[in-house]
Amino acid sequence: MARSPLLDMAFGFMPAQIIYTAAELRLADALADGPRTAGELAERTGTHAPSLLRLLRALTVLGAVRQPEPDRFALTDEGRRLRGDVPDSIRGLVGLFCAPEVWRSWGELTETVRTGEYAWERVTGGTPFEYFARNPELSATFNAAMAEGTRDVAPAVVKAHDFGRYRTIADLGGGNGTLLAEIMSAVPGLRGVLFDLPAALERAGRTLEGAGVADRCEVVPGDFFEAVPEGADAYLLKSVIHDWDDEKAAAVLRTCRAAMTPGARVLIVEPVLPPLVTPEFRGALMSDVNMLVATGGRERTEAEFRDLLAAAGLRPVSVSDRLEPTTYRIIEAAPVEAAPRP
Repeated sequence: MARSPLLDMAFGFMPAQIIYTAAELRLADALADGPRTAGELAERTGTHAPSLLRLLRALTVLGAVRQPEPDRFALTDEGRRLRGDVPDSIRGLVGLFCAPEVWRSWGELTETVRTGEYAWERVTGGTPFEYFARNPELSATFNAAMAEGTRDVAPAVVKAHDFGRYRTIADLGGGNGTLLAEIMSAVPGLRGVLFDLPAALERAGRTLEGAGVADRCEVVPGDFFEAVPEGADAYLLKSVIHDWDDEKAAAVLRTCRAAMTPGARVLIVEPVLPPLVTPEFRGALMSDVNMLVATGGRERTEAEFRDLLAAAGLRPVSVSDRLEPTTYRIIEAAPVEAAPRP
């Protein structure tokens, strides 16, 4: 009888934790200068050499390292991305999505589906962002992961929308400024406002200076549930709305609406789910379940985005094609004449 592919998926927790452990131990950094034995790596990482050898053998079959000799290991091209100092690093994403708090929340998926109540708060005693505020190390991992995810989609965002229409763009929840820096680099003369919680902005100066746009960008700490900076021509929300349920998502959009002039725009950059599931939406649908257990938010269909915008006094102007190869799209929205106050 053929092995069930569902069984392979059920055992998926094993490679996930093997890769997470490699990232946590910074094995890729320890291998950056060339092949090492398990004993040498154990000294560098403060681990038990026989156990580390077993982990390294597993990482070999997963493609993160190669084994040129029985007790000698080297990084592969893919394993190199677990280093923290490379431009295409994924260590933040691995560190976040396999973190113990996320792991325990996914362990509560059955109860979440039974009750509709997201698991993170049951597991940690607070919302994700309250928990991050109490745990600076995980907060830093979250911010690094968001920058890594944004880095990969940023060129497609720039290509898909005419940002030259605007004089000033405000990136709300923009973290370290990865997306805003990409946009401003592509549009000379465009001014930017980077807005987020203070902890999320800690590395913003380095990003903006590295892109050569710091002199055109104002970094503003704040909470988008309370107010956002006024006077921008466009308010950019990339991977923000899906963090929240409809009530809170509409509250964020209402603060945008309150700050907007009649000609201003809201730009939502998120996956847009189709009415019927197709294989290319696998990542977006896994994200949707992650939102279910971890934040209480959700990925949405185009119709659901339209309802959300209407609740905030906004109307859709356009919806871009998919930003290939991702399932992201750009939803452009404008104020309606009579908008509700936040």
